[in-house]
Amino acid sequence: MSFPSQSEEEALHERLLSGDPVASSDVMKAFMDPILAMLGGSRLTGLQRDEVYDSIIDVLFAYTEDPKRFIPGKGRLRSYLTEAARKRLADRRRSRESRERREQKFGVAVELGARSPKEVMETSVEARETMERLEKKSLSQRDLTLLRLYLEGEGSTRAVGEALGLPPMPEAELRQAVKRHWDRFKKTLARTGEEWADVDP
Repeated sequence: MSFPSQSEEEALHERLLSGDPVASSDVMKAFMDPILAMLGGSRLTGLQRDEVYDSIIDVLFAYTEDPKRFIPGKGRLRSYLTEAARKRLADRRRSRESRERREQKFGVAVELGARSPKEVMETSVEARETMERLEKKSLSQRDLTLLRLYLEGEGSTRAVGEALGLPPMPEAELRQAVKRHWDRFKKTLARTGEEWADVDP
C-alpha cells in the first residue's frame, strides 16, 4: 500500500484539526501499512514485527491526539510520521536490549540467591492481601481477565484480544483496541493504589 498523496495528507490533517470523529481511524488506515513497509514490512520476524507495529501505533496515537504537533510548512506528513516511528522503534529496541542485558547480568545472582521460607511466605501473604483488596473493588470480569494476563506475563496482542472476547478485526485496529483496554486497566490499578495509600498507616 502506498502513502496518501500530499493533498490527501493535507485533507486528513485538516479533518483532525477540525475534530472530525472518524479522522483518527482514517489516519490509522492510511499510514499504518505504508510506514510498516518502510520499516521492514514482510522481512520482519515475529518480535521485530511486534516492535514495529507498537512503535507505529504509538506515533499515530500521539499524532491523532494532538495533530498540532505536526507543522505542515516543515515537510510532508508521511515523512514526519515515518521518522517519528523510526525513532520510537529505536528507543523500544534499545530498552529491550538494555533489559535483556540486565536480565543476563543478574540472572545467575537471582538464581543463586534463593529466598528464605520466611520471604516466600511474606510474598504469598502480600499477594493474597492484594487480591482480596482488588476483589473488594468489584473489578469487572474484563479487568479480572486483564489482571490474570498481566500476572501471567502475557503480552501478545492476539492472545489478549481473544481473552477479552474482542471481535475479529484488522491487526492495527486490534492493537489499538487492546492498548485502550490496557491503558484503562492501568489507570484503575493506579487509582486503587492511591486509595490504599490513603488508608494504610
